[in-house]
Amino acid sequence: MMEKYEIQKLRELPIEKVAKEMGMKVEHHKALCPFHDDHHASLTFNKTKNSCRCYVCMRSSIGTIDLVMRYLGKDFPAACRWLAEEHQIQLEEDSSSGKNSSFGGSSSGGSSSGDNSGKSSFDASRYARFFEHPWLNQAARRFLFEERKIDWRVVNWCRLTSWTDKKGINWLQIPYFDTEGRLIGIQNRNLDYTKKKSSSGGGSFERNVSSEEKASSEEKCSSEGNVFSEEKTQGEEKEQDAPRFRFPYGARCSIYNLPVVKRLKPGERLFITEGCSDCWAMLSAGHKAIAIPSATLLKPEDKQLLTDIGRHYQVEFHMFPDQDVPGESLFMQLREMLPQLVHHQLPPGCKDFSEYYLLGAAAPFGSKEPKNK
Repeated sequence: MMEKYEIQKLRELPIEKVAKEMGMKVEHHKALCPFHDDHHASLTFNKTKNSCRCYVCMRSSIGTIDLVMRYLGKDFPAACRWLAEEHQIQLEEDSSSGKNSSFGGSSSGGSSSGDNSGKSSFDASRYARFFEHPWLNQAARRFLFEERKIDWRVVNWCRLTSWTDKKGINWLQIPYFDTEGRLIGIQNRNLDYTKKKSSSGGGSFERNVSSEEKASSEEKCSSEGNVFSEEKTQGEEKEQDAPRFRFPYGARCSIYNLPVVKRLKPGERLFITEGCSDCWAMLSAGHKAIAIPSATLLKPEDKQLLTDIGRHYQVEFHMFPDQDVPGESLFMQLREMLPQLVHHQLPPGCKDFSEYYLLGAAAPFGSKEPKNK
């Protein structure tokens, strides 16, 4: 049975893109309606509402899943599976439901994350060699060491590596390991995504990333390894034809930096961060930390895993929530299952811990730590 958040993820797939993938010819947000003898492009797409409607034969608008059901003649589950396969999205119903007692580990050699997903198609052996000898290109070094001020020891601990695809796009490859150090997933971060062409002219602007955007779309990674190509000159903008994040099909990137829990002592502080970047900053600041994927994609198995870690290792959980609604909502969700979770307030002007860390990156962290709530 599919979870609600999975169905919502499928509903949010761009309906025009899905229509084109099914063979419909969409121009200027209109297409010939396939559900009646149409000669005047009566099917209209609304990108804002992510829906479509034919004002000749439809009484109301329909969404992405409904369009697939009607056009391909599938029932609801079959339409969802078709969308998931086309967009490389892993569904819970595609995985076995057996729980794992090793806090995110897998007894089968590392093909899953939080549960024993025997049917997961993620082939850890195919990617593990990329992280045996991590290599950072110029773009990755600039991002990690110059922009983010991440400690090189943290980069080594997290085994971050990089590659450049055939289009010249630089990617940071972020491995996810279970508590036993087995590879269970990979996140590829587009290092050239921060610059975007302005719609009002030839200039460019820095694109701020919100908590919602940390919940990225799961797209198949086209990498076959670490491929180096000549980088474009600094400041040259690249077309935004690649997503901000990519995941190899079947990768289950849930909680990040799980190996650190094996180094915890009873009663020690463990910080929960939102996203890998905040986790690197927290580790660089001298604290043990793990990260959850995003404020909007906290899965039930992630919640259970955190509860198990707290009970088994007797740790004291702490958190600097992002200064936005999703960040505070995430804290409240976690507080429900971790009543002792300590809230740390970021100072005004810092939207997340990464920004706060940068304020004191050149000074001892302890001297700038805000008071607890």
